[in-house]
Amino acid sequence: MSSSPRHPLWLRATLWVAAVILMLAAVVYQRETGPTYPHKGSFALGGAEHSYALVRSDWSERTNDAAVVRIPDPGAGATATLHWKRYRTQDPFAADPMTRAMDDDKAVFEGRLPAQPAAGKLEYYVTVDGGGQSQRLPEVENVVIRFKDHVPAWILIPHIIMMFFSVLIGMRTGLAAIFAPGSMRRWAWVALIGMTVGGMVLGPIVQKYAFGEYWTGFPNGGDFTDNKMLFMWLSWVFACAVLGFKPKRNELIPRAAVLLGAAVMTAVYLIPHSMGGSELDYSAVEQGVDPADAIRTGKH
Repeated sequence: MSSSPRHPLWLRATLWVAAVILMLAAVVYQRETGPTYPHKGSFALGGAEHSYALVRSDWSERTNDAAVVRIPDPGAGATATLHWKRYRTQDPFAADPMTRAMDDDKAVFEGRLPAQPAAGKLEYYVTVDGGGQSQRLPEVENVVIRFKDHVPAWILIPHIIMMFFSVLIGMRTGLAAIFAPGSMRRWAWVALIGMTVGGMVLGPIVQKYAFGEYWTGFPNGGDFTDNKMLFMWLSWVFACAVLGFKPKRNELIPRAAVLLGAAVMTAVYLIPHSMGGSELDYSAVEQGVDPADAIRTGKH
């Protein structure tokens, strides 16, 4: 790959700062909008406001652990009940009393949702009673939690790091195509390598540990996360194919290809993570299908 013209230090520093901001914004947006992150809210009881976060994804250190649901303890005389059932079934809601416990030196009510096979989902809500008042958490909708099998840290952490790295470099490459095209070629190839390792190699291994399948996107299924990764990766394969290794006499088309890759990456990260992911079909399980063979994709 031939050397590129050196851009001023202030410009390079500015582009890196902008790329970091864009990467962090994408990560925060994914965290706040994804269906697997805690459902947050608050309730008033006992003359005070209490903030809570209800778990929506269970990724325990061991497979088949119960998921722990905690809410703040509003004080003496209060009681709390955990109501739950299997998702997308006609099961009646079970009602399990929650017990008092301490969590990081804070008084909480604690309940446990029974462990489910990989990709199994439960829907639940909590009721809190005290001082003649009753609160439903959340007020209207139910919370849906999805269970996963354990993914070892040695594969999960590198996958997460490589994906963050790829987004950072991808954003930096897109900015380079606009403001400093002399460096875009090098960074485009780095971004593609990062996505290949983090998303197309480590990602399927994480998926295998969590849900028993390496790939549930096209053409094997409708998993949004896998399909998003494939679409994003192909857009950067295209960009790098157009770029090649040496600068062209006219860089307008290569710059457009890089901008397309950056635009696809941005669009992908605007779609909440884990939407349309693996989901256990309880009706198939009830008909005798092994849970490992009853996982479907494409539902939200």
